[in-house]
Amino acid sequence: MGVFEYLGVLVSVIMGFGITHIATGATKLIQHRDGVRFYWPHSLWTVNILMHIMMIWWGMFWWSKLEDWSAFGYMFIAIYAVALFFNASMLYPWDMDKDIDVREYFYRNRRWFFGAQLVAWLIDIPETVSKQSAGLRDVPADYGIFVGIMLSIAAAGWISGNRVLHGILPVAWFIVIAYYVFLSAVGQINA
Repeated sequence: MGVFEYLGVLVSVIMGFGITHIATGATKLIQHRDGVRFYWPHSLWTVNILMHIMMIWWGMFWWSKLEDWSAFGYMFIAIYAVALFFNASMLYPWDMDKDIDVREYFYRNRRWFFGAQLVAWLIDIPETVSKQSAGLRDVPADYGIFVGIMLSIAAAGWISGNRVLHGILPVAWFIVIAYYVFLSAVGQINA
């Protein structure tokens, strides 16, 4: 087992717990649907954060080419995984009541949710640049614009409790990330 495989186990477990928490929370909402007051922006955030964790997990594979690891590099990647897990954990309570008001729960945790997103995107910047510095992957051409928009969405969600804005944010997030992934897939950016 190489160093990356060893370090990757912990990162995979942390990100896997985030995915598991989202899947479990969504499943509980479905099971308790008679007493649940759904909130569609929360449902879209569920899809968005699930997609985000899976994309970042995939992107971690570039690190497999790095031969020399330091404790700092390891901690940096692990903290990134923890930030993503924390973001996922803010979407659903650990012990869900059968009569949960999802909108009320979302707004009660809104600052924590968007704060974790801000931290994750702020970590993504040096993580992406570090991959280029290590010769693992070029920084995508549109990365600055992309991450700027994502940071703006997270900041707007953290600052404002406006319900209309919170209907727009998850849609905008989905469109921007889907477009970025599409560009990556067709090779218009150096993904």
